[in-house]
Amino acid sequence: MKHKGSICDYVEERNRDLLRAFHEVIASGAHPSVPDIYRATANSPASRFWVSEERAAVVLTLMFNKRKLPKMIKSKREMFNEIYRRAVKLKAKNPDMTMLELATNVVHQPAPKFYLTGGSTKVIITYAKKKWYEERRKKLKHLFY
Repeated sequence: MKHKGSICDYVEERNRDLLRAFHEVIASGAHPSVPDIYRATANSPASRFWVSEERAAVVLTLMFNKRKLPKMIKSKREMFNEIYRRAVKLKAKNPDMTMLELATNVVHQPAPKFYLTGGSTKVIITYAKKKWYEERRKKLKHLFY
């Protein structure tokens, strides 16, 4: 099982996807406050489910076997319920698929949202923007010095 403090396998990709959604939300101009912008970003469609295939397969196995899910926050439980719903449909069409094949297929599909809180979104975006500015500064420094 996943341990508290585990780091997503796809942090950089997820952060780029989240920044893309953040810029789209800002460009829409439809959200009057900063907290609304972060909430709207978290609820924006994502390019995929941001969980590893292996982790999704473990959780799907538990769900298919009607086992209790480990304690997880509401947003992650919601994400795994959506993954499970899609996996059930896929399994009905392809009964010979393994759990890992189901998980791999589903997690690479577009997700309806990022399954993050507005606060988590703010922390991730702040970190990603800081890292982007640092990398940009390094590139510019090498060009001029």
